[in-house]
Amino acid sequence: MPTRDTTRTATRGNPSTAGSPGTPDTPGDPGPTAAPRARTALRAGRRGEGAWGWLFVSPMVLVLGLFLVLPTLMALWVSLLHWDGQSNPFSGQAKFVGLDNYRTLLTQDGLDRTLFATSLRNNAYYVLLTVPLQTILALTLALIVNQRMLRGRGALRTTYFFPSVTSSIAVSTIFLFLFQGSGAVNTVLSWLGVKGPNWFNDPRGVLSLLLGALGIVDPDHPSGVLAHHSVMGLSWYEWLSGPSVAMCTIILLAVWTTSGTFMLIFLAALQNIPRELEESAAIEGVNRFQMLRYVTLPALRPVLFLVLTLGLISTWQVFDQVYVMGQGAPGNTTLTPAYLSYSTAFGDADFGQGAAIAFLLLALILTMTALQRFALRERGARRLRRNR
Repeated sequence: MPTRDTTRTATRGNPSTAGSPGTPDTPGDPGPTAAPRARTALRAGRRGEGAWGWLFVSPMVLVLGLFLVLPTLMALWVSLLHWDGQSNPFSGQAKFVGLDNYRTLLTQDGLDRTLFATSLRNNAYYVLLTVPLQTILALTLALIVNQRMLRGRGALRTTYFFPSVTSSIAVSTIFLFLFQGSGAVNTVLSWLGVKGPNWFNDPRGVLSLLLGALGIVDPDHPSGVLAHHSVMGLSWYEWLSGPSVAMCTIILLAVWTTSGTFMLIFLAALQNIPRELEESAAIEGVNRFQMLRYVTLPALRPVLFLVLTLGLISTWQVFDQVYVMGQGAPGNTTLTPAYLSYSTAFGDADFGQGAAIAFLLLALILTMTALQRFALRERGARRLRRNR
């Protein structure tokens, strides 16, 4: 007759007998079917949470779909038509032309392609000058008003931010009075012995004027390779002549009105940097420039990408300042793709080509944003993940 110890040993040696059917479960044991039931309950709970989530976001999804996605798809369809805006674009009255609107803008010689290339050139210079200047100015202002020992920080922040909340139409109108031939800017320049230009009537490129002053090229009669080779209907000289004097005025306006908003973004990021980092760097004996380069700027990398992305998108979409201050004049040197799309659609009643310009601009913005994302990616973090 086996003893009690022998029975326990046999039970331990044969785990299949433990917990088998017919054997009562020990107190507190959840049982063999508890885990599948728990997984089923967890899945049901997640489905319920997902349903409630979609229920709460459905109003915004409906609004975005109705006023953003649907109009975008309609505009994409219009870009494939020759439509004057007087009939239903989804009926047979609008002529379907396929990609002809895009070919006219990109490959076919003519006035349409020349105007589109001119608008791209003007806007490219606008972006190349405005984005760096407004970013540097905003970061500088944020570093200034972030000083703990600075008096009147609240007043300075309000002063710097005030142009950003002012109507762009009102500010543009004020700039028209300031920069006209007999305006305040030229009056101040005359006190310094400088004769100011006729700002909004000067189509000459500032780079060509600088090269002409140095005697390198003749701005009025360019010659050589720059004049005899062209891209999209514009000569190399026209591409490289720089922004016009009128466009430089719009650039000054954009930098002045947008740097306040980006200053607040940088300021919030600066105040979020742990003070221990600055104190540790100060103990190591770094100067202010080293502190900015090795501590502040690396901590601001995500915010810097945000500011540059917002600046890039907004500058490629510039419209209101151009509409008020020049409408493409003088000599189409302030023409931008956004204004060209508007004038083509509503001025020339060619909504198909106007929509095509808008989608080409959208593709350009997405491409530039992707390239900027690639350039500002965190290389050290990617190397670390690869090594892992």
